[in-house]
Amino acid sequence: MVGSASPAMGFRSFAAQSSHYFAREHVRVPSKPLLSAAAWRGSELRQEWRAGTASWCYELSDDDRGELYAAVAQAPAELALINRDNFVLPGLAGAISQWRDQLSTGFGVQIVKGLPTEEPMEWLRRAYWGLGHHLGEPGAQNPQQELLGEVRDYREDDPSVRLYRTPHNINLHCDAADVVGLFCLQTAVRGGHSRIVSTVTLFNELLEEHAELVPSLFEPFKLDRRGEGSKGGLPYSEIVPCCFDGDSLRTFYHSDYMRSISRHAGVVLTAQQQHILDFYDSRGADSDLYFDMWLEPGDIQLLSNHSVAHARTAYVDSAQQRRHLLRLWLSLN
Repeated sequence: MVGSASPAMGFRSFAAQSSHYFAREHVRVPSKPLLSAAAWRGSELRQEWRAGTASWCYELSDDDRGELYAAVAQAPAELALINRDNFVLPGLAGAISQWRDQLSTGFGVQIVKGLPTEEPMEWLRRAYWGLGHHLGEPGAQNPQQELLGEVRDYREDDPSVRLYRTPHNINLHCDAADVVGLFCLQTAVRGGHSRIVSTVTLFNELLEEHAELVPSLFEPFKLDRRGEGSKGGLPYSEIVPCCFDGDSLRTFYHSDYMRSISRHAGVVLTAQQQHILDFYDSRGADSDLYFDMWLEPGDIQLLSNHSVAHARTAYVDSAQQRRHLLRLWLSLN
């Protein structure tokens, strides 16, 4: 596989995408609450969702779907060879530009509804991957260069397996890409809600209640590599959770991986870091702050990993109905 961005192959490597995501400008630590579209509360999004007035939702038209069918028919058969030039979507260009703006400077949340799900899996993968190219540049999701993750219960008897391969609850986190997309193919029988929280709002809450902890968010936290680091290297990396460029706050948060460093000998969280994680997890479980979203088949959920943390509630499948989503990671520039 390639080791960096490759126009010929049409995707960024895992390392190149992570490097791009963490190249965040920082000029100072904010001393006042940040007022922006990204500083939403879940209760606000919930009200708009229920009223059908959410500006961050887009329903594909028949013409849009027709254009997708034509693009898939003309695109290369191999997923990695698809790119923006050979997956042609002129009619959707205006809408996609608005989605990109929503993700980069707006709410950080965009829902696209109505993608066909009755087609063969290879068609669905190519349609989703090609659409992603018009939003940004897709990238691999792990060192094995997996391009489209299949989020489902693999029924593996392994306690160390990644949680997205299980039906268990997943705590608040961000992924190492500008945008994460989930394309719902099938729902669970019960549960499996996608929970989202504004990390800008979480920051504002911390600033209001524990301003003395804020500087620690702009200093390195250790992040457990969970066995994905280089052989013989440290079992963790060091990541600064927050960067502020004078206008926008960008946050990387991963509760489980930040906490689990304590399993390594001699590695501990500081008292301030422990307090921040406890505060973010507690506030993230406040129904006024989070929004639980039930994705229907054909829905695509797009989230900014700079301003939104996401989680998932546990779910139950049946033999006839098994939850299944396709995950896409994107760099926006």
